[in-house]
Amino acid sequence: MIEARGITKRFDGREVLSDVSATFEERKVNFIIGRSGSGKSVLTKCIVGLFEVEEGSALYHGRNFTAMDRTQRKELRREIGMLFQGGALFDSLTVEQNIVFPLTMFGKMSKKEMHERVDFCLDRVQLKGSNRLFPAELSGGMKKRVGIARAIAMNPRYLFVDEPNSGLDPQTSIVIDNLIREITYDYNITTIVVSHDMNSVMEIGDNIIFIYEGKVHWRGDRKSILRSENKELDDFVYASDFMRIIKEKLA
Repeated sequence: MIEARGITKRFDGREVLSDVSATFEERKVNFIIGRSGSGKSVLTKCIVGLFEVEEGSALYHGRNFTAMDRTQRKELRREIGMLFQGGALFDSLTVEQNIVFPLTMFGKMSKKEMHERVDFCLDRVQLKGSNRLFPAELSGGMKKRVGIARAIAMNPRYLFVDEPNSGLDPQTSIVIDNLIREITYDYNITTIVVSHDMNSVMEIGDNIIFIYEGKVHWRGDRKSILRSENKELDDFVYASDFMRIIKEKLA
C-alpha cells in the first residue's frame, strides 16, 4: 500500500497541491484523474521523490520515503518501476540496452542474467525478438510496450504510469490497458496510473482518486463514479462522447 499524507507542494509561491491525502490500494490498478494542471502528475512526482514537498509525506507499506536519506531512498527505488509519458526511451540505445539500463543502475545481475531478464520482459509485452531495434524503428504502441518492459525489469513492487495512452489510437490503447492490468495482477504490483482517459479508467480502474485544483475532490471505484453527485467530477467524466453515452443509458 502507498499513502500520501497531507502533501503540500508549491512552485514559486503558488500552491499546486494542498494538504493531499490518499491511499493507493495494494495489488490494484489505482488511477489519479483530473484536468490538465490539476496537480495529478505533480502528486506522483512527490510520492516518488522527484519533487520535494513543503509539507506531508509519502509512505510505502509504512516506510516514510519522504524522511529517508539519499541512500535509503535509492534502496527503496529498487522496488519502484516507472513508465513515463511517451515512453522516455533513450534514442541512441537499442531496445535491449534501454531495458538493461535500470538493471545496471540498481541491480546486481550478471550479463547472462540481464539478457535473460530482457528476453523475459520483452516476451511478456509481446515484443519477443525486438532486442536490437532502435526506438526510431518502433511504432508509438511498441515504444510504450518497451517502456513497460523496462519498468518491470527490476520486478518492482510498485509501478507508476504517466498517461500511458497519450498519442495512441483506441485499439492500441486497449492493448496497453490490458498489459497494465495483467502485469498488476500477475505480479501483485501496486500500480498508480495518471490519466485523463476515461475509457481506461472504466476498463481497468480499481481505485480512483479525482484531483481538482490541487485537492482530492472525490475517491471511489469505477462503479460508483457513474453515480457520483460531485459536479466537478461529473463535468470531467462526461466530457467525452463515450461517457455521455453511458450516462444516457443509465438514465
